[in-house]
Amino acid sequence: MTSAPGVLSADGFRDRGAQATRLEAFVDAAFAFALTLVVIAGNDIPDSVDALVLAMKSVPAYAGCFLLIMRCWSAHADWSRRYGLDDLVSRRLGVLLVFLVLIFVYPMRMVFSSLFNALTAGYLPTGFSINSAADVPAMFIMFAVAFGLLGAVMTALYWHAWRLRDALELSLHERARTRFEMMNWGAVPVVATLSLILALAIPATRESGIWLGMPGFVFFLLNLAPFVLERVAERWRRAQPGA
Repeated sequence: MTSAPGVLSADGFRDRGAQATRLEAFVDAAFAFALTLVVIAGNDIPDSVDALVLAMKSVPAYAGCFLLIMRCWSAHADWSRRYGLDDLVSRRLGVLLVFLVLIFVYPMRMVFSSLFNALTAGYLPTGFSINSAADVPAMFIMFAVAFGLLGAVMTALYWHAWRLRDALELSLHERARTRFEMMNWGAVPVVATLSLILALAIPATRESGIWLGMPGFVFFLLNLAPFVLERVAERWRRAQPGA
């Protein structure tokens, strides 16, 4: 653990983790491998123009996967830079994060492919077959479990940093941002649980129509959570002595 003051960054945190640890290097390599798996999970190398056009139709789904994976990688990179923790708890949570990301790749690719296929009325391919309506909730259940656990690990990482706030000598601003990150990532397992409930509750029949996709659409709520949680964190900061 590094508690010495570091360079103040643009987000108001001191860079306590200026030097990359072996764990951080391992996590970086694992995320890079996860991106490779997303590509491998797609089509084979095109051997004709028609095959190339078909492969290019998979780009939107790959872009969605890329952005989500990069969001998770960036979150862990920021966590490492802000707190510089390399203790037993941090290592175990980091390894668990890698494990979940590598599992998360396949249901993530299927969900994004299904999303763009539905939005384009079948123009963009899924790259896989859905044999029955019952396959749809099964896909969302796997996605919700994997993404929910991943969010729970990120929440645990920030909770670990919060527990060590005095040893890390976190400023009031840093404490408020740490609380925000805990709540923001904590929203992921909450929304994932809602998605899981919807996947189990909505009848897996063609008559359900667009409602079959509702377990996936609820994840867009995560884009709204930061606006609310920013205010909660700021209100907490102002309520602290000496603010």
